[in-house]
Amino acid sequence: MIDAAQGFSVILILGVSVAISWLISPYVTGIFTRAPSRVDRLLNPVENLIYRLAGVEPTHGMGWKEYFLSGLLVNILQMAVAFVILSSQGMLPLNPQSFPGLNWDLSIHTAVSFATNTNLQHYTGETMLSYLSQMAAVQFLQFTSAATGICMFAAIVRGFTVGSKDMGNFYVDFVRTLTRLLIPLGFVVALILVWLGVPQTLSGHVMVVTVEGATQKLPVGPVASLVSIMQLGNNGGGYYGANAAHPFMNPNPQSNILEMVLMLLLPTSLIFVFGELLGKKREARPILIGAYTLFGINLFIAFINATHLGPGIETRIGGFFSTFWTVVSTSATTGSVNAQLAAMHPLAILSALLGMLIQAAPGSGVGVMYMVMYVVITVFIVGLMSGRTPEYLGIKITGRDVRLVMLAFLIHPAIILIPTIVAYASGAAAAIGVGSDSLGFTQVLYEYTTSAANNGSDFFGASANTVFFNISTAIVIFLGRYAPIGLMLALSGSMIGRKRGTVVGLKTDSISFSMVLVGSIIIVVALTFFPFLALGPILSFFQGYVNGLG
Repeated sequence: MIDAAQGFSVILILGVSVAISWLISPYVTGIFTRAPSRVDRLLNPVENLIYRLAGVEPTHGMGWKEYFLSGLLVNILQMAVAFVILSSQGMLPLNPQSFPGLNWDLSIHTAVSFATNTNLQHYTGETMLSYLSQMAAVQFLQFTSAATGICMFAAIVRGFTVGSKDMGNFYVDFVRTLTRLLIPLGFVVALILVWLGVPQTLSGHVMVVTVEGATQKLPVGPVASLVSIMQLGNNGGGYYGANAAHPFMNPNPQSNILEMVLMLLLPTSLIFVFGELLGKKREARPILIGAYTLFGINLFIAFINATHLGPGIETRIGGFFSTFWTVVSTSATTGSVNAQLAAMHPLAILSALLGMLIQAAPGSGVGVMYMVMYVVITVFIVGLMSGRTPEYLGIKITGRDVRLVMLAFLIHPAIILIPTIVAYASGAAAAIGVGSDSLGFTQVLYEYTTSAANNGSDFFGASANTVFFNISTAIVIFLGRYAPIGLMLALSGSMIGRKRGTVVGLKTDSISFSMVLVGSIIIVVALTFFPFLALGPILSFFQGYVNGLG
């Protein structure tokens, strides 16, 4: 377990993250309500020019199908552009290292992974990607994928809002999220990271002479700008293969703490925005309490044996902050790592898996969407137990609503467990040296869990650069991103124009409901995934305990 000083560090970091998130939430809310702002004079002409060039009518309201298809088509177009850049980077500029283009399967995987806010990397960035690929494919998609997730969140909330006539306009939400939130925040954070020692240059790799007199090439580049959006946008894809374990991405304890706060910033802020968009701030309470209660449970599990760590932990960061980072990164569905996952205790890996399976503790841009899904499931279960008609926000929950949310939930077990079995049955796992023991099963299960949850942290890295793993995880990533979003948009769209009751049924803004919500999430996730977790990290823990390592 952790000591008092470490416990204080946890409370302080989480407290600062929640406080800053609360402070910026009114500004974020104004982006989606188009409330007057001091930056309008500067940004309105820029945004209006973008609308004219793109042929967008800003006042046009979209139904859920149009909103979803607009976002999907924009993302697919971005995938296509990224595929071309990645596969042909050897013929393109800003390639001082003369890296060749990526193979077709790796190009597809990388484009899909980054366009969906997943950022699962089967490549080593500093030895395989040109500066153009790092900026025009990787960094660009980190901005747009984060913006897409935030827009889908806003649209889903609008469907539940009293007086809504449509889901909004995707293109307007998308542009305003980029110009008013992600780009300015990313720019400020990048400057802070440069001040903390993260490099930002296009001058090529630097040759230095070590203290022993040897010559060493340092792979530098536009690192700070990538790190800022990878953490702020809950992307997680790093400039280097070692991700945030590399000293150029995460040079000191100060940068380590800053990056953890950034991972929690927008997911937590969007919880407050949820209540503000609804016009019922108290409705954000159960989601906030529920999210951080689940986060606390994950932390407790991870810290039970936090001192039992293997090689692969950076000494400048230490075991405590490596374990803390892992819980933050997977709970916020960011996926960046500051240590090798193979060095983590099995209970820390179990905690990471739980964060990705829940996806709402507090989640990322669509984390609140998953929490709304769990709320609907909870009110349905409570309604069955009490004999009442389930309601949420005064809206009666119908059988169709429950079918939609259950389908959104059940997609994930299917796209996680089926490929895991196929990877073993086809010999693809054995081909990259994965064993059939509990550790090997954990690694393969983790690979598809992180893909389905659009998280991106993994055990394999570039060793999974095979046709099977590139294509299978790309399919899982695509389905894991767009199928739940489409289903939840359909649910939200059906709420528009529905009659709302005046008699208060189940109070969903109370602390007691928050506890029921947490219990429901734990039961649902445990019933679905426990047998497979038992074959993986839980079995590894007990094997280690028997061998004196627990």
